[in-house]
Amino acid sequence: MRIAVYPGSFDPITYGHLDIIERAAQIFDRVIVAVCVNPDKRPLFSMEERMEMIAQECAHLPNVEVKCFRGLLSDFVRQQNASVIVRGLRAVSDFETEFQMALMNRKLNPHAETMFLVAHPKYSYLSSSIVKEIASLGGEVTDFVSEQVALRLKEKFSKTRRRA
Repeated sequence: MRIAVYPGSFDPITYGHLDIIERAAQIFDRVIVAVCVNPDKRPLFSMEERMEMIAQECAHLPNVEVKCFRGLLSDFVRQQNASVIVRGLRAVSDFETEFQMALMNRKLNPHAETMFLVAHPKYSYLSSSIVKEIASLGGEVTDFVSEQVALRLKEKFSKTRRRA
């Protein structure tokens, strides 16, 4: 069985993420969407909220599951008996950082390969950060995320606006 891990913060999951997940699900027997805990980041959504949104968005993909992890990706990949780390590339600017991470992950876990999937052109400019910025300013984000995710963003930012 070929198991792949697609790691990220997914804060929130976008159509670009979903495109990579759906394509990976066609290639591998099992895809684990691995939501990482990064102590240097302050996510908008809790781990539970992010995992729930991903599970909802991937409900139509029977070979996809959502897990969270702390620590090194290479260790998590080993624990899951995965052989591939899936990463999305939006632009050439992503490549240098992704290439360095792939080499480091290979050093830490020589049994795991990194596979780069190039973003669909209609998602090449898309990032969770951009979506959050648009949503925080009251902009429409349903071209970038599902209606359920857009609603959660709207709710989250209406709460922060009320506190301000």
